[in-house]
Amino acid sequence: MGFGKRGLRGSTLEEIINMTNERYKNQGLAVVEKIPTPITPVAIDKESRTITLAYFEKKSTVDYIGAVQGIPICFDAKETRQKSFPINNIHRHQIEFMEAFVAQKGIAFMLVSFTTLDKCFFMPFDDLKPLWEAAQAGGKKSVSCELFNEAYLVAQKGGQLKYLDAISTYIENGNYHH
Repeated sequence: MGFGKRGLRGSTLEEIINMTNERYKNQGLAVVEKIPTPITPVAIDKESRTITLAYFEKKSTVDYIGAVQGIPICFDAKETRQKSFPINNIHRHQIEFMEAFVAQKGIAFMLVSFTTLDKCFFMPFDDLKPLWEAAQAGGKKSVSCELFNEAYLVAQKGGQLKYLDAISTYIENGNYHH
């Protein structure tokens, strides 16, 4: 089953990650939570009791934060229909948050899904940061799918993204310095 809408029957990357995180929690492997985007309601429909207008209180940091077997992790999830990942989808405040997180002995990364190619990759912060900095300095504004590390291709099985396997590979390769 792939990552595209055909294989996931309309599921989004976020829905799949949320299901995966629930399974990891139930299996005692990790506790990872979605960070809600802080908003302030401006207008509320009193009849339906729904927010009809709101604004963002502040810039969000990353999509998910948690711990895996005692190791703090944070990550953002991005989807693209292109064959390359646009670096401008990552904002300065996210880079700054991930950098501070890594400085506190955590693992920060992106999960990048190429929906039309049915591939999802784990991209550790130490790979992401130089690409982002180069783009800010006028370099390439996107990263081709072929340039992603195949060792960090995230498998999908039973509607679950096996991103813990990629974290294990990252640690086994000596990239985590706690």
